[in-house]
Amino acid sequence: MNIFKTAGIILIIAGVLGLVYGKFSYTKETKETKMGPIELTIKEENMINIPYWAGAGTVIFGSFILLFGMKRD
Repeated sequence: MNIFKTAGIILIIAGVLGLVYGKFSYTKETKETKMGPIELTIKEENMINIPYWAGAGTVIFGSFILLFGMKRD
C-alpha cells in the first residue's frame, strides 16, 4: 500500500467516526496548587463538536484520494 491509499483509508475512517459520534470530550487539568501536604488540582472537561459537513467532506476527500491513488499504480 502506498501513502495515498493509507491516507485515504484513514480519512474515510475519521470522517465516518465524525459523522457517527458528532462530538468528543477531553479532560484538561488546570490550576495546580500545593500548600504543604495538600495538593489542589482542577479538572476541566471540554467538549468539541464536529460539524456534519466536516465529517462528510472528510469522507468524500478520503474517497477521492483513495480512488486516484489506486489509478496511479
